[in-house]
Amino acid sequence: MSDIIRNIKGTKDILPDEAIIWQYVESKIHIFFKQYGYSEIRTPAFENTSLFKRSIGADTDIVSKEMYSWTDQGGNNITLKPEVTASVIRTYIQNSLGKINPINKFYYIDSLFRRERPQKGRYRQFHQFGVESIGSQYPEQDAEVIALAYNFYHYLGLKNIILKINSIGSKETRGIYKKKLHDYLLPYKKDLTEISQKRLDKNPLRILDTKVNFEIDIINNAPNIVDCLNDDDKIHFDNVLNFLNKMNIKYSIDNKLVRGLDYYSRTVFEIQCEQLGAQDALCGGGRYDNLIENLGGKSTPAIGFAAGIERLILALDIKKYIIENSPDVYIVSVGENAIQFSIKIANMLRVNKNFIVITDTLRRGLKSQMKEANKLNSKYAIIIGDNEIKNNKATIKNMSDGNQETVIFDNIESYFNTIK
Repeated sequence: MSDIIRNIKGTKDILPDEAIIWQYVESKIHIFFKQYGYSEIRTPAFENTSLFKRSIGADTDIVSKEMYSWTDQGGNNITLKPEVTASVIRTYIQNSLGKINPINKFYYIDSLFRRERPQKGRYRQFHQFGVESIGSQYPEQDAEVIALAYNFYHYLGLKNIILKINSIGSKETRGIYKKKLHDYLLPYKKDLTEISQKRLDKNPLRILDTKVNFEIDIINNAPNIVDCLNDDDKIHFDNVLNFLNKMNIKYSIDNKLVRGLDYYSRTVFEIQCEQLGAQDALCGGGRYDNLIENLGGKSTPAIGFAAGIERLILALDIKKYIIENSPDVYIVSVGENAIQFSIKIANMLRVNKNFIVITDTLRRGLKSQMKEANKLNSKYAIIIGDNEIKNNKATIKNMSDGNQETVIFDNIESYFNTIK
């Protein structure tokens, strides 16, 4: 006997019982995001590798260590998507969407791939939802995107969520701050991890993202980027906070929040959930006003966020939110003649009543089929055997209270008119 082939490390099968939860979450995303005027966009599973090198940054961990990349038979350098924003912007530029509408608002639900160390709620194939709003430079757009994310988690009933926000300013501001941060960290260079030592010269802002305790102690006294903001950056950030205050959205300013991707500018934010423990981030995002131009498009402001579905499902007390998905009817058919009737009745109830109907295709006995109906939490069982066929009547059992009635076959559809 050959060895069993198993799933690849860092991937996860979503079995039917769990898939119900995913369907629930995805349905809520579609409903809620459309209320804000966002339309769904879908992009390919893989892109040219250069797209992510230019957008995310060649020196980031994602590009240098985590991407699944290869050269295909045609000599093209291909990468499975490690994030969605770059793909959406590539689509926006390629299809000249800015010429069609001055502002474009998209949302997505997608599968992504990064070769990270697998841990709870984090896989090498993972799933995200998020939004991209392209076209507005104004702070009210920042506030709308942040409110959408914040309110969505409340919409699902999540408690103890924390919104952290910061401004990393314009490109000029970051240049000034990088110099100050580099000068501050340089005396500590030998105390930093090997990764942070490399980042010190290439992009010291990324050291602020560290999760290493002794490095956190070092950066606690580092200069804050808000002290380097120019007047326009300050006004923009103050207005964003003012709009959040108007919507009664609670937040805390985190001067060390920079986000991990190189394309961010000005507003950055993260939403965390205490009950997730150390890996507490639910979603994160920010403004990326230079990305479209960097990828060959016309200079266009934009802002968005990305959120993990696995993390969200971990945070939800999902039993409170899942809509009943048990069958409406389980048809118990005993004997070959009964199968003919069960197939006809099942088709009628599915087509005419939109019922969830289960039929037995293993030709098990009455007791086994009734046990299965109970296991599936079926609302009703329709029992058909030789006696029922002889009398042209089926026995319909209410599985919740045990009451039974006999109903003429031709009247089964009308019987359920007053039931559901």
